[in-house]
Amino acid sequence: MSFLVLVLALWIEKFSALRQRLQRDGFYLGELVRLERSGKVHPWWTLAILVLAPVLLLVLLLHVLEPVAYGLLALPVHLLVLVYSLGRGDVKGSLGSFRDAWRRGDDQAALHVAERDLGLAAEDAPGLIKRVQGYLLWQAYQSFFAVIFWYFLLGPAAALAYRLLALGGEHSQQPGLKSLAAQLRHAMDWLPVRVMALTFALVGNFVAVMRVVLHELLDWRISAAHLVAKVGRVADDIPEEEDHARGLARLDSLWELLLRCAVLWYACFALWTVLG
Repeated sequence: MSFLVLVLALWIEKFSALRQRLQRDGFYLGELVRLERSGKVHPWWTLAILVLAPVLLLVLLLHVLEPVAYGLLALPVHLLVLVYSLGRGDVKGSLGSFRDAWRRGDDQAALHVAERDLGLAAEDAPGLIKRVQGYLLWQAYQSFFAVIFWYFLLGPAAALAYRLLALGGEHSQQPGLKSLAAQLRHAMDWLPVRVMALTFALVGNFVAVMRVVLHELLDWRISAAHLVAKVGRVADDIPEEEDHARGLARLDSLWELLLRCAVLWYACFALWTVLG
């Protein structure tokens, strides 16, 4: 059933507006604000209420539904949870204004748009295009690849936990809670981001990627965002210094690299399902 759900989720992602209707975080964020304003709840308890409780309720619901009708009643729950757990917004579409400014050669406008729309700041254009490339790789990873990895490995509860941790870390105004959510998310990112790095090696420049990965594969301290951005650029043969005109072309080639990774992951999922 897992592979069927992954295929249906991909179809919804590409051809349906269901994702936008499902991904409503108002209640969750409202509870986050309420707990933070109370000032009486320890960060661990806050995350237990906001992450562990919904995950346990989902596990209980699936435990009840899966024996009924050969699991057919559980299938829509799997699908809805997976779609909800995908990242927010359109990763490629969010780069539209930046691409327009970069194409015009207006570096000041590009810097402004990147800070306004993407939350990225840089001192100059070469530094900015590197950060935008890293942003594309990280957002694609955390929006899609990390979620489907945990879904296929441990089911919808793990995918939901990943997204709720991400929301908590991104929107919390309490330093202790923000730090704790980031640490737990870092733990959940450790394995999938390294699988992603190895996938980059298989669909990109294998030798160059392995040269980087062998030094950092087991390093607990390196962040997932840094690793996926660094390895993705190496896999696509992007030099440290490159002319202005190739900036947009590199974004397109990175997107193609990500598509090849997705195809390989789905092929592996299908093979595992058949052999299992």
